[in-house]
Amino acid sequence: MTAILLPTYSLWIRDLKHFIRQRSRVIGAVGQPFVIWIFLSAGFKNSVNAGGADYGAYLFPGIIMLIALFAAIFSTISVIEDRKSGFLQGVLTSPAPRASIVWSKMLAGTTIALLQSVVFMVLLPFTGLSLSWEGIGLSILILAGTGMTLTGLGFLISWSMSSTQGFHAIMNLLLIPMWILSGAFFPPEGTASWLGVIIHLNPLYYITTLFQKAFFAGSGVSVAGGPSVAVSIAVFAALFLLLFITSLRLVRKS
Repeated sequence: MTAILLPTYSLWIRDLKHFIRQRSRVIGAVGQPFVIWIFLSAGFKNSVNAGGADYGAYLFPGIIMLIALFAAIFSTISVIEDRKSGFLQGVLTSPAPRASIVWSKMLAGTTIALLQSVVFMVLLPFTGLSLSWEGIGLSILILAGTGMTLTGLGFLISWSMSSTQGFHAIMNLLLIPMWILSGAFFPPEGTASWLGVIIHLNPLYYITTLFQKAFFAGSGVSVAGGPSVAVSIAVFAALFLLLFITSLRLVRKS
């Protein structure tokens, strides 16, 4: 256990320090979701049917999911930077298990997502929501799993790339549409039939629905429709295991 825990801890701390020392990334990570929430809440307040709830309140957990998405992007881009600096090659040739690379990246992305979400929760009183402790606890658990899953997806993409510009292009092309079509931006009910099919094929839709149900538990806001909790958990677990196992196999290749 020590053989994998120590290098995992060391690489995890290194990524966190690297993130904190870059002030522009810290400000952007918190400021960008805030700006998106403010403008979308005001712009679509009377245009989107949010199931009887205020659109700003409906969008709030979706912005937290967006924070997890940004955390995945910024945490896994360090794979490309470490390869260019030679640090990654040093880790690969060291006695440390290669699984520690995957675990450290996933933990770093999850930690950053949780920290940013806590800061963003300061805006909760402006939504008029009153959350229950049960809902908060379940939301944190789901958010932690979401952070690890999305970081695993970012890791798979960054591992085979050598350009940070190309990485940003791929991530924006893939993850931003995944978030928009996850039910976080607007409810899937009432959309065009072809768009509804795409939404139901999006695995992030099931994760977002599960997170919304946990987040709104005890708040008086109900998430109508959507997949059942059992189906959402099954898709969530299958996606995490697929990404984690694939990442491990990729890292262990010579």
